[in-house]
Amino acid sequence: MQLTSPGRIRRAVRRAAVAVLATGALVTGGMVAAASPSVAGTPTGTAATGATGTVSSAQHTAHLCAAPATPGAMSCLALARTDVMHSLGISPAATPSGYGPTDLQSAYALPSSAGAGATVAIVDAQDDPSAEADLGTYRSQYGLPACTTSNGCFKKVNQTGGTSYPTADSGWAGEISLDLDMVSAVCPQCHILLVEATSASMADLGTAVNEAVSLGAKYVSNSYGGSEDSSDTTSDTQYFNHPGVAITVSSGDSGYGAEYPASSRYVTAVGGTSLSRSSGTTRGWTEKVWGSTTGDGAGSGCSAYDAKPSWQTDTGCTKRTVADVSAVADPATGLAVYDSYQASGWQVYGGTSASSPIIASVYALAGTPAAGSTPASYPYAHTSALNDVTTGTNGSCGSSYLCTAKAGYDGPTGLGTPNGTAAFTNGGSTGNTVTVTSPGNQSTQVGTAVSLQVHATDSASGQTLTYSASGLPAGLSINASSGLISGTPTTAGSSSVTVSAKDSTNATGSASFTWTVTTSGGGGCTAGQLLANPGFESGATGWTASSGVIDNSTGAPAHSGSYKAWLDGYGATHTDTLSQSVTIPATCTSANLTFYLYVTSDETTTTTAYDKLTVAAGTTTVASYSNLNKGTGYVQRTVSLTPYIGKTVVLKFTGTEDASLQTSFLIDDTAVNVS
Repeated sequence: MQLTSPGRIRRAVRRAAVAVLATGALVTGGMVAAASPSVAGTPTGTAATGATGTVSSAQHTAHLCAAPATPGAMSCLALARTDVMHSLGISPAATPSGYGPTDLQSAYALPSSAGAGATVAIVDAQDDPSAEADLGTYRSQYGLPACTTSNGCFKKVNQTGGTSYPTADSGWAGEISLDLDMVSAVCPQCHILLVEATSASMADLGTAVNEAVSLGAKYVSNSYGGSEDSSDTTSDTQYFNHPGVAITVSSGDSGYGAEYPASSRYVTAVGGTSLSRSSGTTRGWTEKVWGSTTGDGAGSGCSAYDAKPSWQTDTGCTKRTVADVSAVADPATGLAVYDSYQASGWQVYGGTSASSPIIASVYALAGTPAAGSTPASYPYAHTSALNDVTTGTNGSCGSSYLCTAKAGYDGPTGLGTPNGTAAFTNGGSTGNTVTVTSPGNQSTQVGTAVSLQVHATDSASGQTLTYSASGLPAGLSINASSGLISGTPTTAGSSSVTVSAKDSTNATGSASFTWTVTTSGGGGCTAGQLLANPGFESGATGWTASSGVIDNSTGAPAHSGSYKAWLDGYGATHTDTLSQSVTIPATCTSANLTFYLYVTSDETTTTTAYDKLTVAAGTTTVASYSNLNKGTGYVQRTVSLTPYIGKTVVLKFTGTEDASLQTSFLIDDTAVNVS
């Protein structure tokens, strides 16, 4: 198929297939030349660095955490590959072993630009002193936006919300790294809250869950488990009954048999799969149960104590059945993770510890859960929006669905794995999915008129959307029909805003962001956005561009609306430019250029930048990208323009393409924000 736009034909935008390492290939330095997992490696016979649990030489894995030693104690459920060597730091010329962000987004048909402003909480025990630094390395390696304490994206607290952290532990630190990296991979725009429990007791971990919810998280991942006991129903009431919050829990790594808190009726129990590329299929991927008849792999089975929730109708268990849904967990098809605390950097991890934060992040991509609802019920109303896993087993149970994959529901994989986000939204069985595009964090000044258009789409045609908003600064309101937020803010302060859109079937989507209102902008600066026509919805107005660059063709998607800027994509020697002059007031103290960039390329190299996009302020190049930044969706980029405060400067995007193999640079929703 060819993609057409006015006056030219561009080569099809596609992501090049990436070969999986052959069985027996030696992985050196924890890095490979393409984003594929190390399916098999040369075993070293030693545990991965950071592991404190048991080693399985047959499977070349080690448990990161020791088994629970007392009743009511929990263990993390992360497994480390022991046959993958490691390296420290960022390696621009190579890709870490194990699946990365674009792999997960491709396998589960997930958007990379949704989730802005949503907070995913990670609950683990003990402290990881290197958590934020390791998170930065992972995100830098894959070109994800920075997520730091200073920019408000990352926050770490103890189980009571303070900053006096518990004792550090290398095993739980590895678990924490896995969890943070999986949120980053699946929802790059999400904020992350790490809540560290004092110990691995259910009481401390449960207290941490409550703290995460009290701090505003609508999505809470728990990658730990232990034996069931008669106190579980009490723990349910104390720690996991949080209507309107999606709480995910790993189902276990010991095969057939239920664990707590996965068996809680208030949580989404997340099983595990083996995920492999399958070039001959429409999806491009295939999955089976992670496990074997010997009894390892994802946990599943009947709870001995928790009542069956109303939405669960299988007949093999009179009480709660584990699991509900699943995602990749097999260490043999594991995930790239960066962990440097008493560890050696790049690792390949697995276990249902990986699948829990993956699913929590998919809930975040899907939008804010409905107030008063139990999000664990959502997938049961949207079973057609999941990938049904029909092969594999995690133990012996007489071929029952409780340990053997079947068409429809089964224990090890639940209803299946994500196929987009529709299964994780509220709203009956209509299957409609409403997606609200976050406008990003806003900063305005008291007394300055505001006009902000909220954009939303519906998976069904012909639907009329009704808009609403909560948390708007005083003086602002949203038009229910158009989604336009307008008015004049009257009071300084910071507000957490959630905008929602609902269609006639009551399918709802939401997006959250922060709106800051200041009394003045840096000694007289009026905080605001300076670019004309920043989303290109008025065509070329305000911009100077090469012929055909600003277009509304359907050959490639816009980030929002209909128009975007499409530079290059010819597969021949070519240069496109896009520019606008802007004056940054001298009274301002902060200025940043932001834009959403989607790079698609037919280039297969992972080392050479053949086709390039540069961003210049005047004659100075302030950012550059290339075919090496290709992905599966838009990623927001930020460039500081602070050196140009008090100046008029031309901001210019220049795309240059060599003689063969197209690379397209798609740009949308630009902004120059000053304050």
